[in-house]
Amino acid sequence: MSLSSESLSLASLLPIRRSSALAPAVLAAMVLALAPAGAASFDCTTARAADEKAVCDSCDLAQLDVKMSTLYGVLTKLVAMGQRGMIQDAQRAWLAQRSTCGGDTGCLATAYKGRIGQLETALGEIYSRGPF
Repeated sequence: MSLSSESLSLASLLPIRRSSALAPAVLAAMVLALAPAGAASFDCTTARAADEKAVCDSCDLAQLDVKMSTLYGVLTKLVAMGQRGMIQDAQRAWLAQRSTCGGDTGCLATAYKGRIGQLETALGEIYSRGPF
């Protein structure tokens, strides 16, 4: 039996008529139920360090963490193995620097914005080399 994209559509998962006034509320409840707690790029249930806990406790920091993690993931997929190792080393150094912020949300936000800027610059250099 093959699964078509139609059989896996969101509409097929929701047994609610489109005209139902409850459909948006049910959909929102389903999305919230499926979303991980804290919504950071790491498992907040295992967060032990002050910087990790602060990220998990702040929606703004969690969003920055997800953005940074996404950019990092894209960048590491676009570069050669040697460059990937350098980027991974820089990420480990950045994580060590982030940990010095402890629970200081201002320091963490500044650290995330700086790292996001670095990753965006590196991606911009790749993108500038032409179509893929």
